[in-house]
Parts: sequence; C-alpha cells; structure tokens
Amino acid sequence: MTDSNPPPETVHLFTDGACSGNPGPGGWGAILRFKGVEKELFGGEPDTTNNRMEMMAIIQGLEALKRPVTVDIFTDSKYVIDGITKYMPTWKKNSWRTADKKPVKNVDLWERMLAAMKPHQLSWNWVKGHNGHPENERADALARAGAEQNKGMAL
Repeated sequence: MTDSNPPPETVHLFTDGACSGNPGPGGWGAILRFKGVEKELFGGEPDTTNNRMEMMAIIQGLEALKRPVTVDIFTDSKYVIDGITKYMPTWKKNSWRTADKKPVKNVDLWERMLAAMKPHQLSWNWVKGHNGHPENERADALARAGAEQNKGMAL
C-alpha cells in the first residue's frame, strides 16, 4: 500500500545578518537550497541593528517561497532561535511584553516573521557563526555585501 500523502518537500534556508556599528548600516543574507538548486538573496538598511538583520534574513527567505513546504532554517542567531522557540508564546500572551513588562523589541519583525512562517513546517537549527560552516560563511558574506551597499546612506 502506498502513502497517498507524500512528505512535504524540504527547503534548507541558511541565514545571517551583519551590521557595521550597532546600530548602523546593516545587511542580511539568505541562501535557499531545494533539490540541489540554490538561490541567494541579500539586502540591507542604512540604519538598523544586527538583530533586525538576522530576523530580516529569515523573513526574506521565507517570503521568497512560493508554496507551503518544510523548511530547515539554519542561523547563528541565538536571539532569533530563543525568541521563536522559548519566548514567543509568552510575549504574545502578554501583549508583546517581556516578563518584566517591558515592550518586546522588534515587534514589527516578530509579527512579520510569524506571518511568513505560517504556511510552512519549520525546524530551527543553530550553527556557530564564523566557525567554518560553508553556508553560514556564505550567508555572512551576502549580509556584509548588503551592509556595504547601505554605508553612507543613513539619514
């Protein structure tokens, strides 16, 4: 007997963010890999933070997907991993407030990330940054290119 519901296709998403100063000109990089084919994305902002760029890399990668799939996300950002896997339910329950009642930073991007995540099945994987992981090193180079494009553009 064959299974009439094959497992969803899996996309690997490798991401990184960079900032020249924090805050300062920043960039994000994402690599999407599906069935041996890769697509590289990058961009940036003239006045931002490293955490925002880490988030934007994931958001942009997810928003580039055309249909619901399984996504294995690889990031070196503990901020994003912990935010999604540990703190998100409490933040949402507390109207985007931390345990000490302060507003959660980057709510606009957390909400955008949640929307981008919605149609997909996700697994979160932390990789040590600047440690020779080939895709993380490439995502870092893309993020730095995005930051470089935005140097001198801050208002």
